[in-house]
Amino acid sequence: MYKYNDIINDLEFELAGNGYREGDKIPSIRELASRYDCSKSTVIRALEELEEKHLVYAAPKSGYYVMKRSGKREEGDHWIDFTISAPDPDIFPYLDFQHCINKAIDMYRNDLFIYGTPQGLPSLIREMQRQLASYQVFADMKQIFITSGVQQALSLLAQLPFPNGQSGILIEQPGYHLLMEYLKVYGIEAQGIRRTTAGIDLEELERIFKTGEIKWFYTVPRFQNPLGVSLDRKQKQAIAALAAKYDVYIVEDDYMADLEQDAKEDPIYAYDRTGHVIYLKSYSKIIFPGLRIGVAVLPEALRESFLQFKRVLDIDSSMLSQAALELYLKSGMFERHRKKMRSCYGRRSNLLHECVVKFRDAGPERPFAYHPPSQLGIHTYLELGPGVNVTQLIKRLAKKRIRIETAEACYLPHFARDNILRLTASSVKEPDIKSGIEQVIAEIK
Repeated sequence: MYKYNDIINDLEFELAGNGYREGDKIPSIRELASRYDCSKSTVIRALEELEEKHLVYAAPKSGYYVMKRSGKREEGDHWIDFTISAPDPDIFPYLDFQHCINKAIDMYRNDLFIYGTPQGLPSLIREMQRQLASYQVFADMKQIFITSGVQQALSLLAQLPFPNGQSGILIEQPGYHLLMEYLKVYGIEAQGIRRTTAGIDLEELERIFKTGEIKWFYTVPRFQNPLGVSLDRKQKQAIAALAAKYDVYIVEDDYMADLEQDAKEDPIYAYDRTGHVIYLKSYSKIIFPGLRIGVAVLPEALRESFLQFKRVLDIDSSMLSQAALELYLKSGMFERHRKKMRSCYGRRSNLLHECVVKFRDAGPERPFAYHPPSQLGIHTYLELGPGVNVTQLIKRLAKKRIRIETAEACYLPHFARDNILRLTASSVKEPDIKSGIEQVIAEIK
């Protein structure tokens, strides 16, 4: 990673925050060269790129200044929203991805505006194979399918028959609300297993695998929403072993893999020796939600049926988006953006957890429980006591322009719910995290 990329990432983050206003002068070239221990030419190169992105402008013999930010919210319209799990629009890679779209049209002019293949753009699949290897997911190209987001892959897996001949679906609780909504709409039966800060009860999981006629079990291995927790290595190994023992498939939704800081933490897929793990990956939470591109890595036993069902459903996923993503990955732009997002989310995650602990401990009242995970993520939760009226809490905070929500939608209809308040800092600026959490906890108390 070049030094000037670090300068760009840091300044983009600072400019997106509330520390700078239109027309403010940013640090001088000399100051930035000293801060990053680099040459003035490196700083100038970084500033020129920021100028091309219309984030700063140069004033002759004076320095660089902050450009007006289009679409900036008026103060009266400002909300602190702890319910949005999508990335912060202020750090979307608009210009980089726009460049990739334009380049893709030039390069693949004859291929992008006709029907593609159900499996996906072959050149993207080749690039995706290399990308997946960095997550310790080693797969043959014929196993890799490009989908219209993870949601499409899940809907296909819910419908198609599996080699184990079973029909039941098991979902961790609380879990992915859109999957449960899909199953409800289509009348597909599912059962749940409780997930906590400590993980999943493996004895309970084995009992269900042994007696429940389960087709597949859905889990998010790291930074799970809404709990914000990750499975440890022993649990991932045990889940893979139980899948092999009882011929149950695991649907591993690793959509937060890019935020992993520990290079030694592998997905469940890495421990699969019998072809029972289906690996899913999305780019909507790391690039932007409108990029409806996901990837599914399928065992050989499921490949043909998945291909047949996908061909009938949509012929192919967006070829233009696929080609642009391929160039974005190849160019190194994605790696730079991923580093930026890890840094941004890391700061927000740490601040979120620090603020919860600080304001929880301010005073004797503790009408909620907080279980910080061993590995901090962008999501977390508060377990409310029986004396807290959640409906009133949400209404009172809304009057202060703070949005919060429970985890009600994250449970199957028949599953016993915990009284959980979800908190997500994906789109909340750092100053707002502190003031927002302070007000949330004050209202709970």
